[in-house]
Amino acid sequence: MIWKFFSRNKSTGTDVNSKIAQSIGGGETLPVQDTRAAIEELSQVVKNDPEAVEIYLALGSLYRSQGEIERAIQIRNSLILRPGLDRQFKARALFELGRDFRRGGFLDRAEKAFEESRSCGQDQTAIQVEMARLAIERGDFAKAAEFYGQLGEPLAQANSLVRLAMDSFGEGKDSQAHRSLRHAIRAYPGAVEAWLEQITHAYKNGNSRRMADILREALEKVAPELRFVLLEGLLQVMIRAEREVAKSSQEESQWLKTCSDKEVCDVVIPVLEHQEPDVLLLYYGAAFMLRIKQYEDAKNWLEKALVLQSDFWVARLELFELSKNDQTLTPFFKDQLAYFMGHARNVRRFYCRQCGLKRDQIFFNCPRCRSWHSIAFRTDFSQ
Repeated sequence: MIWKFFSRNKSTGTDVNSKIAQSIGGGETLPVQDTRAAIEELSQVVKNDPEAVEIYLALGSLYRSQGEIERAIQIRNSLILRPGLDRQFKARALFELGRDFRRGGFLDRAEKAFEESRSCGQDQTAIQVEMARLAIERGDFAKAAEFYGQLGEPLAQANSLVRLAMDSFGEGKDSQAHRSLRHAIRAYPGAVEAWLEQITHAYKNGNSRRMADILREALEKVAPELRFVLLEGLLQVMIRAEREVAKSSQEESQWLKTCSDKEVCDVVIPVLEHQEPDVLLLYYGAAFMLRIKQYEDAKNWLEKALVLQSDFWVARLELFELSKNDQTLTPFFKDQLAYFMGHARNVRRFYCRQCGLKRDQIFFNCPRCRSWHSIAFRTDFSQ
């Protein structure tokens, strides 16, 4: 098959360091300025040595990393059409072409390129990983779960099953959704996203007792460093429910059956009280108390969190907020304090333990480095 999709002139530049090509082949992301410099250097090598196949592949990957999909595709095509190209290199060029197409949103072309790469002898595991990603981008989460199961990737399989369950819930197929969630937990018992989806569904249906039972079991199965995700996720759903009910008429709202804040607090706090002392569980327990204006109890829990970790800035922020009305402050000082408090609350509280990416919303797969369950709470500013 002849791939002719885009046409563009080649770039030129200066000399190249072979380590750059290695880093691109390994999938590491260079800083933007370094990537642009590497593109210029690799382009010059390609110009001076048309037989440098590895450099061609690395240059195409650099273009793709910068979003220049047309130029990446042009480079793959120039390799694929080269007479006498070694079958191994042709397989790699087709494989990378498939990744280029996937990045550009041309999913059918991507699949075709991967299949041709397979026929040329490309590594089957690598192709199956890409096919799983294609299935996710198409919204075919059942197929993605199947691929990840075959690959022996239970965490990714569980995540795909959770997304399948979410689609099923949206279509009113609750029984099918619950089956998918049970399958996700069987595949990976620590799948925090599966437990959170079960908790969310119980909350939406007003079943606080069921929500407590799920939370209790989830806290046992989920890794200790990820347990806060269950509570943060529940709080975010509660906030969303509050907004949705406020902007919808009573007849139209789909959130009318949700548990009240008091019902949530009445079942969540006893569950947390039976856990071993943990700074984040104490903080989130206080957050639930604050929603029902149990200020003194919230203060106690925040103070306990600071006993465990004195530099836990979010707990200190909340305690200061609770006590500021007891202080005598000038209007000017109050205005300045409100300004800084507002900015402090906008600090991104979550980060990826692998690459350091910071986010203000929970995530299960890092948007930057694609590592699974690498989210952490920034308990101090140095993180």
